[in-house]
Formats: sequence, C-alpha cells, structure tokens
Amino acid sequence: MMKKHSWAEPYKIKMVELLKITTLPQRRKAIDNAGYNTFLLKSEDVYIDLLTDSGTSAMSDQQWAGMMLGDEAYAGSANFYHLEKVVQEVYGYKYMIPTHQGRGAENILSQVMIKKGDIIPGNMYFTTTRLHQELAGGVFHDIIIEEAHDAANYHPFKGDVDLNKLEALVKEYGADKIPYVCIAVTVNMAGGQPISMGNLKALRAYTENLGIKIILDMTRIAENAYFIQNREPGYAQRSIRSLVKEICSYTDGATMSAKKDALVNIGGFLALNNTDAYEEASNLVVVYEGLHTYGGLAGRDMEAMAIGIKESISDAHIKARIGQVIYLGEQMKQMDIPITEPIGGHGIFIDAKRFLPHLHQELFPAQALAAELFIDAGIRTMERGIVSAGRNAKTGENYCPKLELVRLTIPRRVYTQAHMDVIAESVCNVYDNRKKIKGLKMVYEPKYLRFFQARFEKIK
Repeated sequence: MMKKHSWAEPYKIKMVELLKITTLPQRRKAIDNAGYNTFLLKSEDVYIDLLTDSGTSAMSDQQWAGMMLGDEAYAGSANFYHLEKVVQEVYGYKYMIPTHQGRGAENILSQVMIKKGDIIPGNMYFTTTRLHQELAGGVFHDIIIEEAHDAANYHPFKGDVDLNKLEALVKEYGADKIPYVCIAVTVNMAGGQPISMGNLKALRAYTENLGIKIILDMTRIAENAYFIQNREPGYAQRSIRSLVKEICSYTDGATMSAKKDALVNIGGFLALNNTDAYEEASNLVVVYEGLHTYGGLAGRDMEAMAIGIKESISDAHIKARIGQVIYLGEQMKQMDIPITEPIGGHGIFIDAKRFLPHLHQELFPAQALAAELFIDAGIRTMERGIVSAGRNAKTGENYCPKLELVRLTIPRRVYTQAHMDVIAESVCNVYDNRKKIKGLKMVYEPKYLRFFQARFEKIK
C-alpha cells in the first residue's frame, strides 16, 4: 500500500512569543470598546491575529543577522545598493526606489503617471491603491472577469482581465486617457485570486499596440507564481523564481509592499523601467518619504528586505506558506462553511452573504461576523465588503460590492497547524449560532479609508 507523503514547514522554531488567553466577558468588553471594529482592538487582547499578513510575518535568522549589518548613512547606504541589485536580479526592473511601505509607492506612482480625468483600469480595486489614484485625479474602472465577483465560482484564475471590458474603455475614452492598467498579483479583494500567465501575455500584446503601460501591484507575486505553477498547463516544471521574473517581464513597473511576500515588518519600493518616470519619482520620494537611497527606511530594514525577497521565491517556502492556507480552507469546507473558492494565496475569505443571509448588506454583515469571531475565541479577522468599499464621492451613497467577505489572513511562518484547527472550530461554532448575530450601524465614519477607524454599535 502506497504511503501518503505529507509536507512540513521548511524551517524550525528558534523563539516564541507568549500569548494572552482572555475570557468571554473580557472579549465582549474589548470589542465594545473598539466600536466593533477589529482594527481598533488592542493587540494584547488578541489570541490568534488574522487581521492581515502585512508586516506580521516571522523573519528568518538570516534576516535578523542582516539587521546587524545596517549601514545607517543618510545617503548611499550599502544596504540600498544590495536591495537595488536584488530587485534587478529577481524581478528584472531597471530602477528601484525604496518607500516606507506599499502605499508610499502608490502615492508617488499616482502623482507621476496620472493626470486629472485619466482612467485607470484594473483587475478589481484595492482600497489604498484606488484612493491614491482618485487623489491624483484619476478614475478607477474594474475590468476583472465576472467570475471574480462570485465567491462560489471555481474559476482557477479569477484575477484575469476581461479584455472586452478594457477595449470598451479604450473606445469610450481613448487610449491617451489611460496611462496604465493596474494589475494585482494576486487580487486581494477577490479572495487572494491569481491572474494567469496567458491572460497577462494577452494583456501585454493588446496594450503594447496602444502605448498603454502595465503596472503591477506585486505585493503577493510569489503566491501568484505558485498558482500558475500548479494550475496553468505548461508551467508545472518551472521554478517560482523563473515565473516571478516572467510575470514582471510583461509589465513596465510595479509597486511593492514588502511587508507581505518579502517577509519584513516594514518597507516597500517602486520599480520602473522608464528613465523619465524614474527621475520624476526620485524627485517626489524626497518630498514624501526621504532620500531616494533610503525612502523612509533604516539601512537595516533594506537589508532584511533584500534577504526576504530571495527567501520568498523559494519553492519550498511558498509551498508550505500556501499549504497552510489550503489546510485551513479544507477544514472549513468539511464543516460546510461558505468560503471564496478556489482557496486563495494569503487567507481564507468567508462569504458573509451566505453565512448571514438574514442580514441586509447595509447592516454590515461582514463587519458583524468579524466581531463575533473575536468574541468567540479571540481571533481577529477583518471585513472586506461594504465598509471597505467606501462611498461614492459624488453621491455619498455606499458602494455595495457583490462580494461581502471576512478575511482570515494567515501571517507567514507564524502559526502552527494546531492554530488552524482552533480557527476552524471557532468559525464552525459561530456558524452554528449564526441566526443570533445582529447587524451593526455605523456611528463614526472618517473621511478616507473608513474601514481602518470607523466605529459601530450593535442594532438592538
């Protein structure tokens, strides 16, 4: 009889952080004090933190050793040149400008490339990306395939672009009004869903003839490469490293939040191939982030990032990283929990509309569900639905996306399979008692990116 071949993490644990175990009354008080917004909870009150994978991963011993090699010169740090070399070798871009994190790169890119009235097509919006585009005078248009808006649809590449939607925008506005197409790899708001290499090639062929650039949000590019390797015919024998570089080769630049794939707690960069755009961005980074050779980062942070980038494209690492996400997702599927399928790269996305069908979307079902998961077991998750979508600036009405999700984001190299079991059991317990969950009303709404700081009350 053939034995099953299990996989295990390609690392061993050297240091642990002790966690605080709270009681049910303590958790109820904590979430009430936080206005039913998991972003406003104190970290010390959280048992398993699935709020985000941004800056929450565990760095390796090599990264920590690299931190001791920080060259903290104001200009021309040796760590900058190491990072620049790694970005050029791994991703293939000509120029690299460090920033404090991804949204710093988004801000500079938007100011360099967008004029008032420009149209920015993309494979589904991301919160900070769209805001920077709008602040620069642009208007975002979603050109992702329709399957991406259906959590139950099992399309293997829900991050693909619908070229017919893009062509319609070109016909309506003209190619000269579209400075670039913004492509996320993977697509966060769709559930960590990848774009296929074939679709990216077709997009490149179409835009190249029109003079339209392609800019990546490459925050989780290694995860996207894994799905190409495992789902797209013809790529099974390719390494993650080679697939990552090929993805980048079909684009003109990228913004990177290194706090995800690159396994650091802070940092990012803007990568470009065009010399004129690079020079303008280098000028702006001095205004907003710091000199172009540090971009708001300490030398030690750039060193850890350079090492983390190389670790992120290891086949063994990415198999274990996504393997843990898949493990949790399969546990939930066995318990009949409605989740976004196929399982994505960085987390499990619960379909709050199917989980709480008795709650209208204007009652913020995903926000309410995230609060209940914390109350049940001290697990912190986050909403990705109507609250994250925000309001139409002209009409003041809520955007009502088709997807109303709760994201359970798995930090890299942090939690064990036993933690995944605890999470699945807690979600199942909340599901069994879902009819008791009431909606919420928003009692405080900030001007921008309201999901970070909004406050809610339970509807009595």
